[in-house]
Amino acid sequence: MTEKSTGQGPLAGVRVVELAHIMAGPVCGLMLGDMGAEVIKVEKIDGGDDTRRSVPPSIEGESAAYMMMNRGKRGIALDLKSQEGKAVLRRLLADADVLIENYRGGTMEKLGLGYGTLRKDFPGLIYCALSGFGRTGPYADRAGFDLVAQGMSGLMSTTGEGPGRPPMKCGPPVTDITAGILAAMGVLAAYAHKLKTGEGQAVDTSLFEAGITLTYWQSAIAMATGIAPGPMGSAHPLNAPYEAFETSDGWITIGAANQTNWLRLIGVLGVEELSNDPRFAANRDRMAHRADLVAALAPHFRKADSETWLARLEDGGVPAGPVLDVLAMQRDPQTLAREMVVEVDHPKAGRMQTLGLPVKFSQTPGRVHGPAPTFGQHGRAILSEAGYDQAAIEALVASGIIREA
Repeated sequence: MTEKSTGQGPLAGVRVVELAHIMAGPVCGLMLGDMGAEVIKVEKIDGGDDTRRSVPPSIEGESAAYMMMNRGKRGIALDLKSQEGKAVLRRLLADADVLIENYRGGTMEKLGLGYGTLRKDFPGLIYCALSGFGRTGPYADRAGFDLVAQGMSGLMSTTGEGPGRPPMKCGPPVTDITAGILAAMGVLAAYAHKLKTGEGQAVDTSLFEAGITLTYWQSAIAMATGIAPGPMGSAHPLNAPYEAFETSDGWITIGAANQTNWLRLIGVLGVEELSNDPRFAANRDRMAHRADLVAALAPHFRKADSETWLARLEDGGVPAGPVLDVLAMQRDPQTLAREMVVEVDHPKAGRMQTLGLPVKFSQTPGRVHGPAPTFGQHGRAILSEAGYDQAAIEALVASGIIREA
């Protein structure tokens, strides 16, 4: 069962109320929760978080996607359109440090729960808003999705096999995930300010800005040259050789991104004569003749299998790695050593795996504190902790203000 308070992690004692759904907001909440915060997830009463319907796959009727994004949280299903539901939320916020929401712009204001209203009663509240495009600017009221953000931020124009090919998004929803991480960073900065002053504030980020943030190299090139970089497959826009090469049985990645590693690579391949080729003398030359470079190197990698090449490259000091599928990544010894795959006990799905916390702390280690809540699982307990007596709780249940599975 998900724990109410762990006393573990650097954010132990911090309370977060999450009014978020699908991905960006829940990423922010799970990051804070894994670092020790108590996260209360408030879901809409008509079916909850839309990720509950992101199936297949499901485990014992519970969406795998929902359980991934909401592990470690406690859940209540609440009618925020009713005055009674809004009163419950305000009771929860009285003891909260952070509110997370990723509704479309204006939704919270229509409910009477916007930051301008809440800050009057809760001046220490950190109000974190995630959206498609941010809460200001000409696109503030637009709905936003990862696909749209990847397209508009420039990511799709630089992702894919090469010029003339159809636009391609990165497989994972990188703007959703990055926006959630940026939001968690913003919340932590705001919390540091609150510790010094007692003052809360609004934290505002978006999928669009998350996508822009991921274009640092490509934006630097465009700003310097006036030319927008295009897709390069697995290659790097600034260094070569730095891409995937095919072996006799698969693919490996080669990171010979500086002169030292270039010389080590041609030594491993046994083609030291390439060091005298003016086309490949320095990184600037290799980038200018990248097609020739790949043509010179690729045939050698096809002469042996991936395991053989990775062993030789390791011995030669050349950064390299296999191209793993997700299952292979989850079984990798480094993944397991870093506790990036952990197990939790879910009340319906049973013993199951989830991803771990990607930040390690020497003095205040964080961890995944439990599974995702079933729909409305902790509603009664949360209300009781907020000061409602049994009769009041039963009345809220009977009236449908809170909903149970």
